[in-house]
Amino acid sequence: MQNFRVYIILFLLFPLMIFADDGSKLWLRFPNVKKGISADKIISKGKNPTLDIAKNELTDLWQGQAVELRTETALKNLKDGYTIKSTSDKITISSSKEIGLLYGVYHILRLQETKSNLENLNITEKPSYDVRILNHWDNLDGTIERGYAGHSLWKWEDLPGKISPRYKEYARANASIGINSVVLNNVNASPNMLRRDYLEKVKILADIFRPYGIKVYLSVNFSSPKVLDGLENSDPLNKNVQNWWKGKASEIYKLIPDFGGFLVKANSEGQPGPQDYGRTHADGANMMADALKPYNGIVMWRAFVYSPSNEDRAKQAYLEFVPLDGKFRDNVIIQIKNGPIDFQPREAFNPLFGALKKTPEMVEFQITQEYLGFSNHVVFLAPLFKENLDSDTYSYGKGSTIAKLTDGTLMKNKITAISAVANIGEDTNWTGHHFAQANWYAFGRLAWNHDLSSEQIADEWIKMTFTDNQDFVKPVTEMMLSSRETAVDYMMPLGLHHIFASGHHYGPEPWGDYKNGRPDWSPVYYHKADANGVGFDRTKTGSNAVSLYFPPLNETYGNIKTTPENLILWFHHVPWNYKMKDGKTLWEELSYKYDSGVKNVRDYQKIWDKLKTYVDEDRFTFVQSKLKIQEKDAVWWKDACLLYFQTFSKMPIPNDIEKPVHELEDLKKIKLNMGHHN
Repeated sequence: MQNFRVYIILFLLFPLMIFADDGSKLWLRFPNVKKGISADKIISKGKNPTLDIAKNELTDLWQGQAVELRTETALKNLKDGYTIKSTSDKITISSSKEIGLLYGVYHILRLQETKSNLENLNITEKPSYDVRILNHWDNLDGTIERGYAGHSLWKWEDLPGKISPRYKEYARANASIGINSVVLNNVNASPNMLRRDYLEKVKILADIFRPYGIKVYLSVNFSSPKVLDGLENSDPLNKNVQNWWKGKASEIYKLIPDFGGFLVKANSEGQPGPQDYGRTHADGANMMADALKPYNGIVMWRAFVYSPSNEDRAKQAYLEFVPLDGKFRDNVIIQIKNGPIDFQPREAFNPLFGALKKTPEMVEFQITQEYLGFSNHVVFLAPLFKENLDSDTYSYGKGSTIAKLTDGTLMKNKITAISAVANIGEDTNWTGHHFAQANWYAFGRLAWNHDLSSEQIADEWIKMTFTDNQDFVKPVTEMMLSSRETAVDYMMPLGLHHIFASGHHYGPEPWGDYKNGRPDWSPVYYHKADANGVGFDRTKTGSNAVSLYFPPLNETYGNIKTTPENLILWFHHVPWNYKMKDGKTLWEELSYKYDSGVKNVRDYQKIWDKLKTYVDEDRFTFVQSKLKIQEKDAVWWKDACLLYFQTFSKMPIPNDIEKPVHELEDLKKIKLNMGHHN
């Protein structure tokens, strides 16, 4: 009888109990769904592995009316998009492809989970980009360059014999947000990736991913012909080398008929490339493009190049690629980092966008937080992605945004693409921080539809990952939407950039001056602090990087009065006592920005502490402990930067700002031992 009472009490309390959640289900939790609709309520013709997945998702999770899945050739112009129409008795999802039907199923499941209105649906979705791709910087030994969520998902030593269940879970998560391509390995590629035994392992992954609409790509090492098969060199104009790549392409496509193509990092940071033989990027890319052409494969050639030179690093990709415009094959696409330096918390957009008039361009974002506190800091990246995609380059007049340049609106490219460096590892929660999952989600959603707002993406993700209770959703949305600006404030406000600790990029080192290395690996190269002021002069009196931008931006950025203040130190060397728009001096503005960053992180701690009742204990305490680290790091950044820059400004830190808790000399002694650069 006693036990029976306990069961009754538990039963009555059940709705209030929040069970442990380890984050492994990502945004596909569906905590309130016990069973979906019966199979007889799903109307569809034909049999196909992708269609089977769509039906299984409905029978497992869909709680609404009957669903009809229809393939219609008339919808071809939607590519792998779909339409969703509801009547009183059913919802009809139509697409020209089975993968479009699966995407449509994930769409209605998202609507169900976010408690959206499911009546009178009349939706048409067409992806913004053809290729929506995650770049994994995973190495063959299981390590991940710039990976902060444990070892690689890919267990090369186990394949092809042993298959991890996470491969399918990974594919499903990507399909649920429309990601349709994946580069499996690091751009600093090992030639061994193209060995037959590894290609057979890759085939297994390709077979698992295929029903989820995901194509596999590989990063390749330019020296592969010489290293793997002893050719005399890897010169792209050498017939033997050309034939080697053709043979390799043939071998790959026999194993993987829908293989996507190659990603190449060449002649950058010590990687081999065509310039080793006096050839151009176009020579190298075209050789590979010719090998892939018969199979409809593409080459994504990275524009992240900067040789040791006296030229401003922000100009180098532009100077190297613009003279080659029009010389690339039509199945080559130039992959360009969003900014001209390197995935900084804030950068001016890369001037190469729009400068290539005859060559397709694609954006490369970084989801993994190499420069944003690794997997310790809450930094929602949708605002960063949007800031870049919505930037107007003026390359075809007003309204020539990076989104429109890369999605085929302004340039009729044969193929359009968008990429981001993944933050995924084998940690149970996939990304090392529960909130870092939102950045994977945000990239997928924007790759599918770059018109979505950061707010809508945050709202969806919170409701699917945590709860749809507005008392939780509202404050967490506000925290997420402000978090990127907060990180900029406590790290590098007003256009400061790359003043990170060397090598691992975790924490501040504005005093870093690596006399024996390359100048452009030193923070002092980027901030140029002296008794007069701080900032990198990229105007006509400096490196003249402003001249690479189209009018009117060249004038806007070239004039200190019209440069947006959030980029003022990116383009100008600004006097410490320069009057900002709000009347403060530059030194005061800098001080208040750093202080504001610290205060905001403390506010996040307070917000999160109040939300304990809405979150399971595991995730609540995990995020709480990460916010403690973020708060300590924010103070570390503020103290290090203000104390260091004060040695030049000789001005007092304003009285109403919390005084530094560290000594500059103690901060200079901090040495962390971590990974290296990409």
